[in-house]
Amino acid sequence: MEWDAADLLTPDGLRVEVKSAAYLQTWAQTRPSRITFGIRPTTGWDAATNSLSETRMRQSDVYVFALLHHQNKSTVDPLDLDQWTFHAMSTLKLNKYVPEQRSIGLASLMGLEPEVAQFEGLPAAVSRAFAYVGEH
Repeated sequence: MEWDAADLLTPDGLRVEVKSAAYLQTWAQTRPSRITFGIRPTTGWDAATNSLSETRMRQSDVYVFALLHHQNKSTVDPLDLDQWTFHAMSTLKLNKYVPEQRSIGLASLMGLEPEVAQFEGLPAAVSRAFAYVGEH
């Protein structure tokens, strides 16, 4: 649902937020872009009730950080799923380790040990990420 609090709803009912980034941009670059993903807590809009939540929070159960990792501008193809790597992480884990952080760089993300997958393995990675319970 466009503008809903989360980007996707899985058949199992998991709310998934997808963030994407790429090293290459359409404009002239002197070096690859620094990889950063937005993770800011928000007041989410609920399409079913047509209302905003009153509490600022991360609205999903799992984040998928999609990285177009290919770095050759002459052969980059965003439609080629082999040029992407996906990192899945539970919102619970983000809330535990970076509760108020508005963005996260790739190195910091990798330090939190996300579930890394190619496109074919993404559903399983999302499930594994959601299974994170952490220590409360």
